[in-house]
Amino acid sequence: MHKPISVVEYHTKIPTVSPADPFMDNEDAKILRKAMKGIGTDEEAIIDILAKRTSYQMQIIRETYKHSFDRDLVEDLKSEVSFRFKDVIMALMTPMPLYMAQALHKALHGNKNNTLIEILCTRDKMSIGNIKKAYLEEYGTELTEDLNTTLQSSVKFGQFLIEMITQERSEVTDDLQVAKYLSQKLYDAGAGRSCTPVEDEMMAILPRFSYPMLRLVFREYFNIHDDEFQNVIDTQFPEELRNDMKTVYLSITSPPVFFAKELHSAIAGAGTDDTKLIRLIVSRCEIDMGNIKEEYEKLYLESLKDAIKGDTRGDYRKTLLALI
Repeated sequence: MHKPISVVEYHTKIPTVSPADPFMDNEDAKILRKAMKGIGTDEEAIIDILAKRTSYQMQIIRETYKHSFDRDLVEDLKSEVSFRFKDVIMALMTPMPLYMAQALHKALHGNKNNTLIEILCTRDKMSIGNIKKAYLEEYGTELTEDLNTTLQSSVKFGQFLIEMITQERSEVTDDLQVAKYLSQKLYDAGAGRSCTPVEDEMMAILPRFSYPMLRLVFREYFNIHDDEFQNVIDTQFPEELRNDMKTVYLSITSPPVFFAKELHSAIAGAGTDDTKLIRLIVSRCEIDMGNIKEEYEKLYLESLKDAIKGDTRGDYRKTLLALI
């Protein structure tokens, strides 16, 4: 069966960081304390543990460290490491929902829609729920309220993002008849055969169906009409929505390609967007970084490892490489 070149389905998600098994939190806490006690710091020992434990395991280690030594692991790490190495270590030590909530808050106040899409259009219901809860606890306002008030320059896009994180998604993943029906609705709207503008049709469909189902819809669109829906976005969407919705489309239809391109944008050119690079690696290493690495090399004819080596140095580089 033909499929649009931009639709890359996950057959198996390949993480690069998996739960340590056996997991010996008491031993990890002792090693970390020893690495920071006295004169000098054993950075290698810190990297060896923090880059090879899941976010959940690191929260357990932090609790064990506190119980064993009556010290805060995060505060000890802050005093022992510095610069970009410190940034990536602090990212690893932050509970993932809070880390994502902080990134969203910064993006909302920095007009960075790509970051909003990266986080809100690629995560499952449970993850989004945890992020919304962390956001409320950290900032005292609902994420949906801040999306509504901050994105006033693009009200329709802001409302779409709110729908993406509040609508109840169908759990159906492979209903071919529904996929054909939805793809035809999109085609009719794009061809002017519907009273609904094509961008409104797309923005109504995306929040209501599972991500595998949406990928099936766009594959069927290609199969039936011999055209990628991205071309419709390019030619028929209003200019103020075009770039954002192309990004949304890629993030949904081809997540590993989307993240590979985001990583490249963080690394390429003069200077590195270290905040973005750290966020992408830390947030995806437990999910699909193996898939992302494969797509990165296909797109740029260079391994992600070599790209990171060329743009970073020292313990910061070692930590990022350990995570991927």
